[in-house]
Amino acid sequence: MKGADGFDQSYWDKNYAEPKEMDGIGNAKNHANYLKSYFELEGVEINSVIDLGFGLGHLSAAVIRKFKPWRFHGLEPSEPAYKKGGARISKLPYSKLKLDCTDLLTWAKKQPTDARYFDLGICTSVFQYLTDQEIKVSLPIMARMFRYLYLTVPTDIELNKQIEDLNFYDDLAIRRSRTEYLKLLAPHFTLVSSRIWESKNHFNEDNTELSDLLYRI
Repeated sequence: MKGADGFDQSYWDKNYAEPKEMDGIGNAKNHANYLKSYFELEGVEINSVIDLGFGLGHLSAAVIRKFKPWRFHGLEPSEPAYKKGGARISKLPYSKLKLDCTDLLTWAKKQPTDARYFDLGICTSVFQYLTDQEIKVSLPIMARMFRYLYLTVPTDIELNKQIEDLNFYDDLAIRRSRTEYLKLLAPHFTLVSSRIWESKNHFNEDNTELSDLLYRI
């Protein structure tokens, strides 16, 4: 099964047996607080958000509570997670809400060139389940559709640490080095802070809304 196709219940039972210990669940509020603080410090408004794999919905819910965006779109290809996460997100009253049980690649291919962009795209623990080709197809569309991207993905070293420290082996994750991920991202996004990327489709060094030009990578 490809990651773009989503996962069945056995994946969620195995990998999310103790969800409160998972990144983006137990610390979802910390992620949201970090994003809110960063963009407030830079004077950047975030009014529209899309989550490219909301899973059980904890991080999406935390981000919606913190930013109160007028528009939120959530994608989740795995039906078991879509039902649970979608129910959690749908309880929140803050957004013009749209949820789709679909994957990043399928969504990306459907976006017309004049589609309205989002201020912030969230992509956490998604890329390790996509092939190089799926990522290469998706990234230019993501750069067009998002002004900023919040990205987390474990490198090969981090996947090794999960085995050593947590006795957890994700047999579905594709192992890539930091160098490989940076090579994929570099044509489309600029790294501006930990986990936060700025779209090269929308900004460059001359028109960026962010300060601290020294830290653009």
